[in-house]
Amino acid sequence: MRSIGFIGAYPASLPLNADEIVEFHLARLLCLVHVCGVSGKINGLTKFAKLDFFSRYPDFFEVARAFENEKKGVPRNENNGDYHIVESTMVRHHYGPWDKRYYHALAHMESKGLVLIVKSGRSYQIELTGLGKERAKILTQLESFEKLVQHMKLVKTTLGSKTGAALKKMIYDIFETEVSKRPMGEKITA
Repeated sequence: MRSIGFIGAYPASLPLNADEIVEFHLARLLCLVHVCGVSGKINGLTKFAKLDFFSRYPDFFEVARAFENEKKGVPRNENNGDYHIVESTMVRHHYGPWDKRYYHALAHMESKGLVLIVKSGRSYQIELTGLGKERAKILTQLESFEKLVQHMKLVKTTLGSKTGAALKKMIYDIFETEVSKRPMGEKITA
């Protein structure tokens, strides 16, 4: 990944992939913790990654949302919105969908004073600092983040109360072909 500060050194003749800009990931992850967390906190890296998965793969989320609604007895409702806003890839990992850059991005956010990562038992809690909350609030109010924030709010409403383990199990149960049967390290595609 590259920092936006070094884009000037990138050859102008090559296409620039936003997926390779570290600040792009940081902004999304700050929004994720702010919007999908509880009081600016997400308990567990697995929950963090699975909520990010559903934020980055809206079509997968719509399938999961229909699955959850059917369990509650709510009839299926076709989605008329524009949910094709996927911005980056994830890979099949031991714990389901995962982005190899999480550790880098979380360390970067922690070094900038945007999050605290606290070990609690066997899991880690990701918590926005005062500065992180301030920056996340600014980001969530930007027009360019409007669709993503609306989608994250829907993800939180639908899945935010589940544990990371429950989200992981749900992904493996629902997306057998797309995730479960995919070889480790292979990119997940819709």
